[in-house]
Amino acid sequence: MGLFDKLTGTKHPDDGVVPRSAEEVRAALLGVNRPDAPYVIRDGAAEDSDLVAEWRMAEPAWQAIFVESQLTRAVRIRMRLVPEEHEVRVLEEGWEVTRVGNPPQLKISGAYSRGPDRTVSRHYTVQRGDSGGLEATETFRFDSSELRNPLQNAVLKSGWTWRSVVFGKL
Repeated sequence: MGLFDKLTGTKHPDDGVVPRSAEEVRAALLGVNRPDAPYVIRDGAAEDSDLVAEWRMAEPAWQAIFVESQLTRAVRIRMRLVPEEHEVRVLEEGWEVTRVGNPPQLKISGAYSRGPDRTVSRHYTVQRGDSGGLEATETFRFDSSELRNPLQNAVLKSGWTWRSVVFGKL
């Protein structure tokens, strides 16, 4: 792996892993979906990509959790499969979000970023423990790597390269 690959977050599969077909890679990426996960992987034709992975911030069942967590960034990963190169070109996008209204809802603000980024947001509850002292318990954790890493692993196990796009087209 070269320095530029390291800076952009590009990952190559292990030596000897036989590349699978584009259909198998697409199925592996869609297979990362779980009903209990705070993200969804879906068709990305509307966003000019093959697949899109994003946090479920707009879904009513998840919105209250994201609002309560005091999350400040939204993350979306757009993916394009390039069968000739056995690579998935990836564009990670991030936006600042704010809480508006009553009851509060998340709204995208104007700040936009592009390229691999790690966003971590944690929410703690402080209470008295059994010993009588104050203890902090983590009640919510948002980490953008929880979205990226399973996708990356699915691509690499399929023998394809995870190529992050910082400049240019997806």
